[in-house]
Amino acid sequence: MEKNNLMTIILGVLVLVAAVQAFQLSGLGDKIEEGSVSASSSVTAKATTSNTAKRSGATLPSSLDNLPNMVGGC
Repeated sequence: MEKNNLMTIILGVLVLVAAVQAFQLSGLGDKIEEGSVSASSSVTAKATTSNTAKRSGATLPSSLDNLPNMVGGC
Protein backbone atom coordinates (compact mmCIF):
# COMPACT_ATOMS: atom_id res chain seq x y z
CA MET A 1 0.00 0.00 0.00
CA GLU A 2 1.30 3.40 -0.88
CA LYS A 3 2.13 5.89 1.83
CA ASN A 4 -0.33 8.47 0.47
CA ASN A 5 -3.18 5.97 0.45
CA LEU A 6 -2.48 4.99 4.04
CA MET A 7 -2.42 8.64 5.13
CA THR A 8 -5.72 9.27 3.32
CA ILE A 9 -7.36 6.32 5.07
CA ILE A 10 -6.10 7.44 8.48
CA LEU A 11 -7.28 10.99 7.85
CA GLY A 12 -10.71 9.71 6.77
CA VAL A 13 -11.04 7.63 9.94
CA LEU A 14 -10.09 10.61 12.09
CA VAL A 15 -12.64 12.85 10.36
CA LEU A 16 -15.30 10.17 10.81
CA VAL A 17 -14.53 9.83 14.52
CA ALA A 18 -14.63 13.61 14.93
CA ALA A 19 -18.03 13.76 13.20
CA VAL A 20 -19.45 11.05 15.46
CA GLN A 21 -18.17 12.82 18.56
CA ALA A 22 -19.62 16.14 17.40
CA PHE A 23 -23.00 14.47 16.90
CA GLN A 24 -22.85 12.91 20.38
CA LEU A 25 -21.83 16.21 21.94
CA SER A 26 -24.71 17.98 20.24
CA GLY A 27 -27.14 15.40 21.59
CA LEU A 28 -25.71 15.76 25.08
CA GLY A 29 -26.07 19.55 24.89
CA ASP A 30 -29.73 19.16 23.95
CA LYS A 31 -30.33 16.80 26.88
CA ILE A 32 -28.67 19.23 29.28
CA GLU A 33 -30.87 22.09 28.04
CA GLU A 34 -33.97 19.91 28.52
CA GLY A 35 -32.82 18.95 32.00
CA SER A 36 -33.08 15.24 31.32
CA VAL A 37 -29.48 14.47 32.31
CA SER A 38 -28.59 13.50 35.83
CA ALA A 39 -25.11 12.88 37.12
CA SER A 40 -24.34 10.28 39.71
CA SER A 41 -21.34 8.56 41.13
CA SER A 42 -20.93 5.28 42.91
CA VAL A 43 -17.94 6.64 44.81
CA THR A 44 -18.62 8.82 47.81
CA ALA A 45 -15.97 11.06 49.25
CA LYS A 46 -16.06 13.00 52.46
CA ALA A 47 -14.70 16.50 52.12
CA THR A 48 -12.48 17.65 54.94
CA THR A 49 -12.15 21.36 55.49
CA SER A 50 -9.74 23.03 57.83
CA ASN A 51 -12.61 23.83 60.23
CA THR A 52 -13.65 20.18 60.35
CA ALA A 53 -10.07 19.13 60.89
CA LYS A 54 -9.64 21.64 63.72
CA ARG A 55 -12.83 20.45 65.42
CA SER A 56 -11.72 16.83 65.25
CA GLY A 57 -8.35 17.59 66.80
CA ALA A 58 -6.31 17.10 63.63
CA THR A 59 -3.69 19.71 62.88
CA LEU A 60 -2.82 20.99 59.43
CA PRO A 61 0.47 22.53 58.40
CA SER A 62 0.44 26.31 58.51
CA SER A 63 1.39 26.38 54.82
CA LEU A 64 -2.15 25.19 53.98
CA ASP A 65 -3.84 28.12 55.74
CA ASN A 66 -3.52 30.43 52.72
CA LEU A 67 -3.94 27.73 50.07
CA PRO A 68 -6.81 29.44 48.19
CA ASN A 69 -4.63 32.53 47.79
CA MET A 70 -1.87 30.49 46.16
CA VAL A 71 -3.90 29.64 43.08
CA GLY A 72 -3.62 31.94 40.10
CA GLY A 73 -0.15 32.22 38.71
CA CYS A 74 3.55 32.44 39.23
